[in-house]
Amino acid sequence: MSVQAPFRNNLLRRLPIEETVSPHYGGRHRLALIYKTRDLIVLGLGVMVGAGIFKIAGQQAATTAGPAVIVSFVIAGLACLLSALSYAELSSTMPVAGSAYSFTYVAFGEIWAWVIGWALLLELQLAAAVVGRAWSLYATQLITDVGTISGVSAIHVPGAIAGVVGHETGFDLFSLLILALLAVVVAIGARLSLYTLWFMVLAKVIAIGLVIVGGLLFFHPANLKPFVPPARPVPTGGDRTVLDLITGGAPHAFGLFGIFAATSAIAFAYIGFDLIATAAEETQDAPRRVPAGMIVSLLIAIALYIGVAVAVVGMVPYGRLNPATPLAGAFTAVGSDGMGLVIDVGAVIGLATVILVVMVAQTRVIFAMARDGLLPAPLAVVSGRYKVPTRAALLVGGTAIALSQVDVWTFGKVSVLTLQQMVVIGTLFAFLFVSAGVPVLRRSRPDLPRGFRVPGVPVTPILAIGATGWLMLNLHLRTWEYFGIWMAFGLIVYLLYGRTNSRLRHILEGHAAPAQGRHRR
Repeated sequence: MSVQAPFRNNLLRRLPIEETVSPHYGGRHRLALIYKTRDLIVLGLGVMVGAGIFKIAGQQAATTAGPAVIVSFVIAGLACLLSALSYAELSSTMPVAGSAYSFTYVAFGEIWAWVIGWALLLELQLAAAVVGRAWSLYATQLITDVGTISGVSAIHVPGAIAGVVGHETGFDLFSLLILALLAVVVAIGARLSLYTLWFMVLAKVIAIGLVIVGGLLFFHPANLKPFVPPARPVPTGGDRTVLDLITGGAPHAFGLFGIFAATSAIAFAYIGFDLIATAAEETQDAPRRVPAGMIVSLLIAIALYIGVAVAVVGMVPYGRLNPATPLAGAFTAVGSDGMGLVIDVGAVIGLATVILVVMVAQTRVIFAMARDGLLPAPLAVVSGRYKVPTRAALLVGGTAIALSQVDVWTFGKVSVLTLQQMVVIGTLFAFLFVSAGVPVLRRSRPDLPRGFRVPGVPVTPILAIGATGWLMLNLHLRTWEYFGIWMAFGLIVYLLYGRTNSRLRHILEGHAAPAQGRHRR
């Protein structure tokens, strides 16, 4: 390969797009081709629809938007769809495991690719740990509720482990077990992960369907009035957002402002469609199927969230909803206590699917970065038996377990559950670069075949960048501080390791590149 100006050997060296899909570079056909469109849809639903679907609508209706939370869900869905369109185009052009990391490598250069890859490592690794800890809380609640509703006192958390399960702080056995189990599932084969995911997603969707239908049976139009409650100021306190700092005004709830305030919180629930792109290298006819799976799964998720929102605000007046347990409380208020058990089951299954998809995605991102030489090469080894990067999967599982117990080894000073917004900021940071990458590649490489094209370029990507920027402004200042520290540490890692071991650097210098990701024999 000749060293052309766009690919010059410096920190902004860009990976030629032809290399991302080249077998000799390790791009395509290294991993088993197992996904079809329907599998990608299930993958998307597995991560986008978690336990939050049973809480966020009622919570935002009770505290922020009233019945108009339905409009908030629509606006948030449209905002996320803008970014999804950009992901769809780039994944149809570069069907590789690295997702936003690989897209950025081609469009903007190596240093920016590292920045996005490092942000994705933060997002996905923390997500697995946070959701694993939340799973323990819901699993414990499910056991308790089964015993209460059934009247069988023998069904309860055994006293021997009661002190180490279902708590927000301290050592937690349930989170350790679920993370270890799913890490093994991911490590021993993509097909097993897919079969497990299909079973759990179907069970979860059935539970959500029962909740929607059950809620609509008690729907009363009068509960939607006033649809947009009058605006009123809310007490200040807690962590301030960047937007609070910029505007300097007192926040308000309800009214028009409340609709958009709820939109910011709700948009985070839809995050996860981007992880479908990490499965592109294992998808048959990826340029066509990955965009379809991404967009269809997002539209289904939007419909499910709106369905739950309509059900919960239609059952009881928004002022009577308990923000802590809005959906279960609403069913109790209408005399349907048994639906609480359905909600518990749906939440437990929903969180498990989120963990599984996040681990699969994280494994593929690490695999892609290691294949490029920016992370240690052994992490790009594909198991000859299981056809997956097993070492990367085991690393993901072990790190998630350690992070889930973070407050144990920080003496209770930091709980992993308090780091949820760190998951969000890493995702949104990647959204910015992917949206910007569409017009950049349209201009620099108009000749590339595209299985999907974003309509209305450059207006649509600009709108996506604006929507993403708005969401980022609604994150806490403390989150930005932590993110800055993480990224500064990542830059040091790149300068000390990635820059020197970059596979592209070796190619450009004419040296033999280190062997990457050979199959284990």
